[in-house]
Amino acid sequence: MAELVVALDYKDADAAFAMARTLQGAVSWVKVGLELFSAEGPQVVSGLKKMGFKVFLDLKFFDIPNTVQGAVRSAVRSGADMVNIHALGGERMARAAVAGCAEAAVSVEKAPIVLAVTMLTSMAAGDLPVENAPAPSEMALDLAVKAEQYGLNGVVCSGLEVERIKAACGENFICLTPGIRPASSDAGDQRRVVTPAQAVRSGSDYLVVGRPITQASAPRETALAIVEEMKQAT
Repeated sequence: MAELVVALDYKDADAAFAMARTLQGAVSWVKVGLELFSAEGPQVVSGLKKMGFKVFLDLKFFDIPNTVQGAVRSAVRSGADMVNIHALGGERMARAAVAGCAEAAVSVEKAPIVLAVTMLTSMAAGDLPVENAPAPSEMALDLAVKAEQYGLNGVVCSGLEVERIKAACGENFICLTPGIRPASSDAGDQRRVVTPAQAVRSGSDYLVVGRPITQASAPRETALAIVEEMKQAT
């Protein structure tokens, strides 16, 4: 069954840990992104691990292969259960990320998941600064196929693209889907969005939800309602 990942997009650890305490027992996964990690560093990952959560460290590495290999190695050693890179980094960078994960995984119980970001769900047609660029869905599919060939565990993609990616790369190829918005939620800065039920029916393995939960008047109840919607859609 698909799993819910709650994005702890906060400016400091105190706020993130407060929300995490609210969510304990309701969800198993949380996400640490650029803002929180830049403010607090690896200790925020270890703190969440001590609270019993699995952590998706969403830093979207994109650099020369040697740097990405070291960054992934350090991310895994920090306790992250899932990390990601940009698929646009190409084969050498992707294989370096896999190598960095393997180097660090010898000291952990289970090898973390390494994903490739295809197209950000905040991007729509016309947003790429390239003339005659392919549609986001086409580019996401192409990048996903490449990521599977390069040895990555899966991709980050819109729920709108999951079915075609699974068909091309296999059912075991992981699809993590951001841009999840319950039917009554504002899309905000997201563009290629789906509801939790739509994502599950499409075959998404992980659904990332942030503001619709963390900015809700009752975050825990909102998270549980989304989990229930996911179960009903299975």
